[in-house]
Amino acid sequence: MTSKLPINLKDLLHQRKVEGERIEYKTGWNPDSIMRTLCAFANDFENLGGGYVVIGQDCDDMGMPVFPPKGLPDNQLDRIQRELLGFCNQIQPSYFPMLSVERFEDRNLVVQWAPGGQNRPYKVPRSVTARKKDYHYYIRRYSSTVEARADDERELISLTARVPFDDRFNQTAGTNDLSLRLMEEFLREVGSDLANESRELSAEAMGRQMNVVSGPTEAALPKNVGLLFFNDHPEQFFPATQIDVVWFPEGPGGDRFDEKTFTGPLARITRDALSHIQANYLKQTVVKHPDRAEAERFWNYPYAAIEEAVVNAVYHRSYEIREPIEVRITPEDLVVLSFPGPDRSIRLKDLKQGNAVSRRYRNRRIGEFLKELDLTEGRSTGISKILKVMKGNGSLPPEFETDDDRSYFLIRLPVHLEAEGSEKTPVETPVETPDQILSMLDENPEMTLAEVASKIGKSLRAVERASSKLVKAGRLRFVGPKKGGHWEVKEKI
Repeated sequence: MTSKLPINLKDLLHQRKVEGERIEYKTGWNPDSIMRTLCAFANDFENLGGGYVVIGQDCDDMGMPVFPPKGLPDNQLDRIQRELLGFCNQIQPSYFPMLSVERFEDRNLVVQWAPGGQNRPYKVPRSVTARKKDYHYYIRRYSSTVEARADDERELISLTARVPFDDRFNQTAGTNDLSLRLMEEFLREVGSDLANESRELSAEAMGRQMNVVSGPTEAALPKNVGLLFFNDHPEQFFPATQIDVVWFPEGPGGDRFDEKTFTGPLARITRDALSHIQANYLKQTVVKHPDRAEAERFWNYPYAAIEEAVVNAVYHRSYEIREPIEVRITPEDLVVLSFPGPDRSIRLKDLKQGNAVSRRYRNRRIGEFLKELDLTEGRSTGISKILKVMKGNGSLPPEFETDDDRSYFLIRLPVHLEAEGSEKTPVETPVETPDQILSMLDENPEMTLAEVASKIGKSLRAVERASSKLVKAGRLRFVGPKKGGHWEVKEKI
């Protein structure tokens, strides 16, 4: 049994790469509800990339799959496929999902991959099995299929011909511009069984299986997302498809800078740019404290925050705008700049708090591929993760900037205040008189540094830095175990 899915079946069923709202589980063959859901996925109201209907897979009350699946009898498979084809003809305009018969845990499943359609809005009879056809538009509302009513229906109709740029046909390219090698590498990385067929298929046939090629046989065309991921030089079709990493050792006002440009398929340049930054510009600082075993460790810029910022730019930038993604690094900050800015429906206040949720994704298919490669979690989680990671590293909060026209989006990660090579001055005042510390510890050797800091009105970190200098100078030492030990003052003046 040959799989036609561009994703690993186990990952799909367990919702590892596809959100639950994009998967519908059906225990058995129920054509009426299944066709309504296929219509909703085709309308792709939220621009998430459509979804999957799995027939033969039961789920619990929370919508989570139950294993092993119930499965479908062998003698029903041909009938279900024939009836599906007939019922899909009732969707207006015409729409046919990709159908694959799968075997999982010794059970038969019929999986339908229903990407967002090119000709929305779509409608289908409420009951495809009824003699009288009553057509309606359907959309996904979270993990449910509902009829589009009132404002939702008007908004859905307004989306006519507004297909996201990455999912459009490219009239200047041909299917031979798609690299079968790159498609096979992608399928193998995500664990798709379709990779085993790659050497027996043409680039056009493989592209159709992955939904990066569409159109009639005599005039098949690649989609923009296919060229962005599966062409060695997508910049020839989309100028400025690149990531520029620029290092300013003397700051942005200095005369010296080093620049490296990354071009090629999106997944490759994303990973290469991140690897370059990690290898050349990230440094960890280790601070040892005399009164406790655990050393303090932090990075000048935490890698996870940089990864989220760069991947966010790759995901959400416009490939119609001839401006590259730029990563500017100085001793003071790391800035990721992309064009244009976030959707106008997102308030900057919500963005800064990590609470922004967009209802419209500029590049629904790019996000789909990035998620399958584990480069993004999707669903507007990147900003909140940056905030969390920067706080966990002890760094100052990140800054998010755009203008009223939303013409650009800038993410600024400040360098850690105490990182090696940082040109930032700590906001806290240092301990001007270390003799205060020596005097207090001489009088009460069992005092903790936290107690000292409280007594002299300084921060714990400032007192720890001052005491470390005193230890290195031979004026102070800690005797005994970390817990239960005491201080010994060697020289007060």
